[in-house]
Amino acid sequence: MENLEKKQKKKSVFSRLLKYAAPYAGNLALALFLVLTITALDLYRPVILGNVVDIFSESGDFNAVKGYALRYLVTIVLIFGFNFAQTWILALTGQKIIYNVRQQVFEHVQSLSLRFFDITPVGRIVTRVTNDVEALNEMFTQVLINLIKNSVKIIGLAVVMLILDWKLALLGFALVPVIAVLTYFFRSVSRTTYKIVRTKLTALNTYLSEHLSGMKVIQIFAKEKAKNAEFKERAEDLYHASFREMMVFAIFRPAMYILSIIALVTILSAGGVDVLNGTITVGTLYIFYNYINQFFEPIQSLAEQFGTLQQSMASAEKIFTLLDDDTKIRESLNPVGIDKVKGRIEFKHVWFAYNNEDWILKDVSFVIEPGSSAAFVGATGAGKSSILNLIGRYYDIQKGSITIDGVDIKDLKIADLRHAIGQVQQDVFLFTGDIKNNIRLKNENITDEEIVKAAKTVNADGFISRLEHAYDEYVTERGSTFSAGERQLISFARTLAYDPAILVLDEATANIDTETESLIQDALARLMKGRTTIMVAHRLSTIQHADKIMVMHDGRLVEEGNHKELIAKENGYYKKLYEIQLENQG
Repeated sequence: MENLEKKQKKKSVFSRLLKYAAPYAGNLALALFLVLTITALDLYRPVILGNVVDIFSESGDFNAVKGYALRYLVTIVLIFGFNFAQTWILALTGQKIIYNVRQQVFEHVQSLSLRFFDITPVGRIVTRVTNDVEALNEMFTQVLINLIKNSVKIIGLAVVMLILDWKLALLGFALVPVIAVLTYFFRSVSRTTYKIVRTKLTALNTYLSEHLSGMKVIQIFAKEKAKNAEFKERAEDLYHASFREMMVFAIFRPAMYILSIIALVTILSAGGVDVLNGTITVGTLYIFYNYINQFFEPIQSLAEQFGTLQQSMASAEKIFTLLDDDTKIRESLNPVGIDKVKGRIEFKHVWFAYNNEDWILKDVSFVIEPGSSAAFVGATGAGKSSILNLIGRYYDIQKGSITIDGVDIKDLKIADLRHAIGQVQQDVFLFTGDIKNNIRLKNENITDEEIVKAAKTVNADGFISRLEHAYDEYVTERGSTFSAGERQLISFARTLAYDPAILVLDEATANIDTETESLIQDALARLMKGRTTIMVAHRLSTIQHADKIMVMHDGRLVEEGNHKELIAKENGYYKKLYEIQLENQG
């Protein structure tokens, strides 16, 4: 039963792979025709040479050889031309297929909810998009066509040899059972070793991704030697796994070569006797000599190609597992369009959990009016940041509803919803490139003039203009050459350039140096003007001006009101938080 399920799964994976090749069926058919033609010409070459050998051994007529020489030359030229055309067609087609697969995988990854990225190591995703997709390249460019080519060649060689001399042919085939056993063993072992290599490679990529991102922490705590030892251990695991894989090939290939030599010696011995007895000609023996040489090569290639096919199937299975991942935010079949978002936000009895029923938010209800500002405060883990993520629908709630301007966000187009929301986070992410494109983010509708205007509005133009290349200044990965305050100002400019109706600030003023803080506060005031603004902040002094302050405790909304109203409450949660912060500052 288990074997049947595995076979069905493999069949399903293979059929899904063929769908990617379907648009290029014409190219693949032409490549197959060329491969079969090349195979036929390869079978014809020894016949020409065998005839030449017979002519020299019988008559020595050089003039008769000229015609065969011309045939041989034409055959070689045709083989070269067809090989070039077939290789070019397959390479081009294979790269197009791989391009489409890689694009689909990356687009799918982008469509997944943040929950997927919470629980999946980045290195594993990188391995799927790069190494595993590339593993399919050889399957489409070589394996599938060559499987057919080698199968046809083996059958063709067997048929021709049987026609020429069935006794010699059967002598040559005597080792086929041994070859079959050896090939089966090779396929089984190579599949196992390859899976181990892929697992070790994924583990190494995952380790690299995590520790390169956390290099600052490693250096702060002087853990370079310890981490180097860990990396060495994983690298050695991959080395040993790869070595075992190579050893399988190192044993199989010489074994096949030895078997081919044994078959060749057998044919030459028996055939030599037949030549002396006059049963066959020298030319026929020469043809057999060539065919036996050729006979074992496609068998060896078939075994290796089956191994490569198994490897590609293993990679494809991992890719399809990723593509089948269902942790995505699904858009309504008939999404509602909103021409202009006013910014009224309402939570109605919202329950939310990242895992099963481990509730982060419990029956939360509130309303934020258009153009007003609302702040969420509370202890760590109270559910503040989760509320911000739910408004942008980066996660879906389990119970209740969230509406914007009276429309459930599940009924809105995801792109329209997120376009209406500008989110500024504590940890600003800048992409490699320049400042201008980090503000524009590939939106060509935002002009250079609008970028400069947005930067000036949020006080970012001051430091940008002082840079050597101004808005064309090169930005390294994550913007590491800029201070936290400068990255935050660029983030404000980015948000303003997109002109959102709703502004979400998740600890946007945290970890800012004193010199930049006044610029940040002024920029925030300009950014918030005329927009519905939602804030999360641990420093209560930064949110006292909010129209409404909502206090979260253990996933529930326990208090709401403005600063004065909440301070006036005896034994209130907000009042206690405020007093604790005052004491700490004192």
